[in-house]
Amino acid sequence: MLSRLLKEHQAKQNERKELQERRRREAIAAATCLTEALVDHLNVGVAQAYVNQRKLDHEVKTLQVQASQFAKQTAQWINMVENFNQALKEIGDVENWARSIEMDMRTITTALEYVHKAPVQPTSS
Repeated sequence: MLSRLLKEHQAKQNERKELQERRRREAIAAATCLTEALVDHLNVGVAQAYVNQRKLDHEVKTLQVQASQFAKQTAQWINMVENFNQALKEIGDVENWARSIEMDMRTITTALEYVHKAPVQPTSS
């Protein structure tokens, strides 16, 4: 009777150990699946962040090129405006010169008209 109880006890203990071992393996498998799922989820996020970073880098390079081109074009525009202003100043100088010449010519014309209209006085000899 005692040996039978001992055998039953040992059999139940073996069953419990097997059940515990099976549950341990199931827990390990579930933890492994969970870990893989979490890593996969994180990898998707990291991969998306990497793709976004590459897009941003590309956009930054494009923006730098466009900003450089805009700066060059702006410098050209500024140069054109300065040249235009200089040309306007030169036109103003020519206009002033022309007015000065015109005034001189009018003075000479007036003097010649005056001399031409003045009565000729006989000279005594």
